[in-house]
Amino acid sequence: MSIKLVSWNVNGIRAVSKKEEFWNWFENTEADIINFQEVRAELKQIPKKLLKVENFTHHFNEAEKKGYSGVGTFSKIEACGIKKGLGIEELDKEGRVLQIEYSDFTLFNIYFPNSGMEAKRLDYKVDFCDALLDIVVDLKNNGKNVVITGDYNIAHHPIDVYNPANCEGKSGYLPEERDWLDRLEEAGFIDTFRLFDEGENNFTWWSYRTKARDRNAGWRLDYFYVNEEMKDKVKSATILNQVYGSDHCPVTLELDF
Repeated sequence: MSIKLVSWNVNGIRAVSKKEEFWNWFENTEADIINFQEVRAELKQIPKKLLKVENFTHHFNEAEKKGYSGVGTFSKIEACGIKKGLGIEELDKEGRVLQIEYSDFTLFNIYFPNSGMEAKRLDYKVDFCDALLDIVVDLKNNGKNVVITGDYNIAHHPIDVYNPANCEGKSGYLPEERDWLDRLEEAGFIDTFRLFDEGENNFTWWSYRTKARDRNAGWRLDYFYVNEEMKDKVKSATILNQVYGSDHCPVTLELDF
């Protein structure tokens, strides 16, 4: 059985759903599970057209603050269980996590915190990431397959940013953030895209302010990680940089069970 997953930071579900390019993509994606981040809407504000898409069930986790953060997952596959958040009150107020258990794996759809201007939220981000790491390692150690996707708000290596020297000291490329992805990999998780493509200029986010997408001056911030025991099940992992509608583009993962 093949399962196709997509992840996309849509930078506001209400705004993107007004764009023709979004619907051209959505109606032709052929994905079994679609994960959105930065939904920035309450369930009652989600466009009805999106909630009525045939064959999909939908799950959302909203932030307490209106118009902020939030994640949503649309799935053709029946879930065995759903959890909102990490189970830690002080980390769960921003609607950043959906844990969805399927028969073959547990999926984490995550909008990771941004460490902010002058790294003002770095401590919060590190606490969030460390709590997540504890959870996924525990699942892995108990024989569970784990898929972790979303906007990580971290560019891992120099190859993952357009101008590495200029990115030093900037949010999303801080040593503490990049070190956490090192620890995730050391704990036995794999960046699936790099199984297939070790090349440069593979980005998933471009600043609107500088029209960076026209120059492909971007960052790779969006990932699918899986536990190493799933490596042989990973059939493909791609970046859909031809899809527009947000300052991010979708990323994909195909698994064979």
